[in-house]
Amino acid sequence: MENAYDRIGVGYSKHRCADPRLVDALTRALALAPPAVLADIGAGTGNYSRAMADRGFHIEAVEPSPVMRKQAVTHPLVAWRRGTAEAIPLGDDSVDGVFCILASHHFGDLESGVSEMARICRAGPIVWFTLDPRREELPWLRNYFPELHEQGLKVFRPLEEVCHLLEARAKRQITAIPWPVPNDLQDCFWAAGWRRPEMYLDPEIRASISLFALADPAALADGLSMLERDLADGTWRAKYGAILQRQAIDWGYRLLIAS
Repeated sequence: MENAYDRIGVGYSKHRCADPRLVDALTRALALAPPAVLADIGAGTGNYSRAMADRGFHIEAVEPSPVMRKQAVTHPLVAWRRGTAEAIPLGDDSVDGVFCILASHHFGDLESGVSEMARICRAGPIVWFTLDPRREELPWLRNYFPELHEQGLKVFRPLEEVCHLLEARAKRQITAIPWPVPNDLQDCFWAAGWRRPEMYLDPEIRASISLFALADPAALADGLSMLERDLADGTWRAKYGAILQRQAIDWGYRLLIAS
């Protein structure tokens, strides 16, 4: 994660704001009350760390990239730690709960990351927010960016495999809860523009989405040109306009609760 976000993380916080509906879902999934101590693994610029701290939780924000940590806004209830999921710089059984928001696919060793989370949180909940692209309901993005979809299949393991890993390594029961993506999502991750396709034409927004930011620009050129053309001449609306009536969509995002 460190090398990738040291390269692509500049300006990340501008378009990756914590969405309050996801914060609500995370709070329900953790089922803990403030002032519980939570570890945010792969905290990035701290958008969700701050949101949870605003609710009274004490947060240990673990992030390897100095580029990302430098963008963090200081909060009295957030303590920043330089470290990776595979070597979390916290003591055994030192937190009441752990959460990880769209970061597990960047871990160098997923198995070690889960074991480390279980080490620092022996009895409390571990909650991951992650994506399985195989479960996308209406995946029109893959038609424009097939290379990115294929890359997503490589970096995001199948949901069943991730659940089995969490169960085996964390020694907890796993519940997978679908999280439909709202049409006005404030956190501009991969599927945030499912009803706002023009969003993907903005280079600043693409730079805050790792699949786009890490891709070869040449691999994106044709898809971007086709999307721009289809939006201009009405082709996109003719093909996918039915989803404009939807308020939310299942794009394969899941809250995994290990408790």
